[in-house]
Amino acid sequence: MGFKMGIVGLPNVGKSTLFNALTRTAAAQAANFPFCTIEPNVGEVAVPDARLDKLAGIAQSKQIIPTRMTFVDIAGLVKGASKGEGLGNQFLANIREVDAIAHVLRCFEDGDVTHVDGRVDPVADAETIETELMLADIESIEKRLQNIVRKVRGGDKEAVQQERLMKAALEVLEQGQPARVVEVDEEDAKAWKMLQLLTTKPVLYVCNVGEAEAADGNAHATKVAEMAAAQGNSHVIISAQIEEEISQLDPDEAEMFLEEMGLKEAGLDRLIQAGYALLHLETYFTVGPKEARAWTIRSGTTAPRAAGVIHGDFEKGFIRAETIAYDDFVGLGGEQPAKEAGKMRAEGKSYVVKDGDVLHFLFNT
Repeated sequence: MGFKMGIVGLPNVGKSTLFNALTRTAAAQAANFPFCTIEPNVGEVAVPDARLDKLAGIAQSKQIIPTRMTFVDIAGLVKGASKGEGLGNQFLANIREVDAIAHVLRCFEDGDVTHVDGRVDPVADAETIETELMLADIESIEKRLQNIVRKVRGGDKEAVQQERLMKAALEVLEQGQPARVVEVDEEDAKAWKMLQLLTTKPVLYVCNVGEAEAADGNAHATKVAEMAAAQGNSHVIISAQIEEEISQLDPDEAEMFLEEMGLKEAGLDRLIQAGYALLHLETYFTVGPKEARAWTIRSGTTAPRAAGVIHGDFEKGFIRAETIAYDDFVGLGGEQPAKEAGKMRAEGKSYVVKDGDVLHFLFNT
């Protein structure tokens, strides 16, 4: 199950520096943490999870395979992108293909790096991109409403549903709000997603600060945090400059460097974890002597659907899931001790998988 996060931002905000640091960090990881360049601007990065190493150690697994998240470095945006200015059309098309947006905002002062608007104002930058996305959504909805007029008149149920949802989105967009504020019923969720509106994507604001401000942020980052909280979005503070330096060090050197900077972990790790949380993703594990592996699922996923992430046949022929909670597996020292202590449960089709579950699926072929 692949999840994509698009990295967006105005020119000269540190977007590409951040993506380059991500790619180099991933490429430098051990063979078990492969970085895959799908296209020049697309990369897969391992999701850091200390639990996986712990499980592998207990099971003496020969291989460790983390779950991954895909990052897409999306073409820089300028005002007028919704009308095709700059690389506007490419920018908008790329955003449609991602699950969430990591919006890099310039929160650093540097006279040598020119801001496209000649000032440092991350909140205004965020509004520029949000406005372009809203304008693109409005244009898209207006065209599509015209195209389904005949079907609506003919009583086509799907067209009637689409019209209702598009009009609800248009109403909030014309009030200067993103489409994500529309409350959508469960019965409309699939049709809503099919509209592929740009402003329905969840947003993570990435405050790119100077090297000296990486630990605590600054006044610009504080303003972004307030904006994100008001919108119900998330934010993370990162120094792209530091991340680029870390990406060129070996793990021991990187750890020492972080300590010197007063940082507990690399900003990229926090970015990946924040993206994971933003998309309401969870991890379950499969553990054995051959490999310990992490698998990504959405929160609320049932056992058969979780099994389907491994292989479609697992979902079709699902019988049950032998389940051990992570704390029990680690606390008792592995699968066999957990079984003997009565901590292995047989769960059926209605079981909702919990983050950290160690699972073994039984299925019919």
